Amino acid sequence: MKRYLLLSITFILFISLKAQNTTRYYLTADRIFDGEAMHEGWAVVVENDKIIAAGPQDKVKEPSGATKINFLNSTLTPGLIEGHSHLFLYPYNITDWDTQVLKETDSYRTARATVHAKNTLMAGFTSARDLGTEGAGYALKRAINEGIIPGPRLMVAGRAIVATGSYGPKGYDYDQEIMLGAEPADGNDLVRVVRDQIGKGADLIKVYADYRWGINGDDQPTFTLDELKLINEVAKSSGRVMVCHAKSKEAIKRAVLAGAETIEHGDFLDLEIGKLMKEHNVTYIPTVSAVEMITQYRGWKKGSMPEPTAITNKKKSFKAAMESGVTIGMGGDVGVYAHGENVLEMELLVEYGMKTIDVLKAATSVNAKAFHLDNQVGFVKEGLKADLVIVTGDPSKNISDLRKVKFVMKDGVVYRNEK
Repeated sequence: MKRYLLLSITFILFISLKAQNTTRYYLTADRIFDGEAMHEGWAVVVENDKIIAAGPQDKVKEPSGATKINFLNSTLTPGLIEGHSHLFLYPYNITDWDTQVLKETDSYRTARATVHAKNTLMAGFTSARDLGTEGAGYALKRAINEGIIPGPRLMVAGRAIVATGSYGPKGYDYDQEIMLGAEPADGNDLVRVVRDQIGKGADLIKVYADYRWGINGDDQPTFTLDELKLINEVAKSSGRVMVCHAKSKEAIKRAVLAGAETIEHGDFLDLEIGKLMKEHNVTYIPTVSAVEMITQYRGWKKGSMPEPTAITNKKKSFKAAMESGVTIGMGGDVGVYAHGENVLEMELLVEYGMKTIDVLKAATSVNAKAFHLDNQVGFVKEGLKADLVIVTGDPSKNISDLRKVKFVMKDGVVYRNEK
């Protein structure tokens, strides 16, 4: 009898302690974007790290002991997803790329990257793909996962794979061993390199399907179709995916036929290539802001000077992508410009002709599906991770309202709450 009583008391204490440790939030806003559509009069209930209810307020009641969150003239969205970033890089008009890769130590670059990660999260981007650390490794992701530093949920590619002789830095004395910003490999050696990256912690395999190594410095394919197929075969066998930097039409075509799941940049994409991508269910990550910013670093003054060829080509390719019906995700190549300014890409997508609501989808549900995260994030839906952002205004009408961040929650933890 005493033993039974002791067990009963222990069980009651356990349940009581568990209840005390449970964290609940009741979130309301003027508008709630669920990843696909905008709703008014909705509420969201969070318990610990999960969304346990979302829908009309007359059906989603405030649970006892919940912390109430509400801001005037506000919109709640799923945590935004950055599709193309380089957290170990920073704007090239501050320090050029060669100097960052060749002269800055990994420890210094990692220290900078911790700030970049925090800025990204505070801007409302709770998930991000890091598509190349230029050799700095995978420790940043681990530090975020272990709660040592704040930052987005990362999917990390490590060093991008490049064909021998194609990538930089270049123009230095070849008697010296120059640190490359990516990992060269060719032929059957690609199998070893892909497996080595997987073994070291890569979540996905990033490949340069072309590079500006043509006779006149133009973008030309680097790997053959068979080489790209080999990379993808090894990546797929481990449950990972291959994503490809590809600007030229031939490189995009090879990457798509080899099994790439996303095409990064696509500066010379046309209607035919866009339709091929759609046919193979490949998502296009246009990175329009990278082209805009690099062109400005080189002296172009937007609005007061004629449009450079690079911008004209980018607009033409983006228009072809929209007309082809290919799925368009959101990724700005952040690192070329400042981390935390991620919304710039979304503003430019609207400027280039994409509907504002579709840009919101691109940064939430579309990216979530493209990156195989839709069973975790990208939607305001029961059972998913509690990654939620609240901004002032209505970003479905003015995308720049995403800059007015008031509240950021990731995995049920509040990182920003400007009351």
